[in-house]
Amino acid sequence: MSYRVVNGKLYSAADFTGYSNVALQNKSTIVNKDASSLSKDKSAFNNILDKQVKKEECFTISSHAAQRLNSRNINLDDADRKKINEGINMADSKGAKQSLILYKDMALITSIKNRTVITAMDKNQSTGNVITNIDSVVMI
Repeated sequence: MSYRVVNGKLYSAADFTGYSNVALQNKSTIVNKDASSLSKDKSAFNNILDKQVKKEECFTISSHAAQRLNSRNINLDDADRKKINEGINMADSKGAKQSLILYKDMALITSIKNRTVITAMDKNQSTGNVITNIDSVVMI
């Protein structure tokens, strides 16, 4: 009598023909499940792609930076935000992690990885300060 090993189980050759039909039925079920999950995977991919695209269009201002902007009477309009976002994108394309962005009469310390403005200074208050833990400067 001959035997076959399938998935670690021992089957006699006579039982194997019946097993192969069951195996084929199970495979067809798996294929059908894979086809139905394909549309879910496509949807998930599109969501991730949309997030990446939108990520390059926005940044966050930390609460500390917002307080600094308010206390120093620095107001950012849409054009300013767009330029700062372009600066973050430029630093990101060069592989920067923490950047000093010089824009108009202000200096913004920014986490490029998190796309977050950490703190802000105006031109007068930045005189005499030493800025550490940055790896790049973006001038826009």
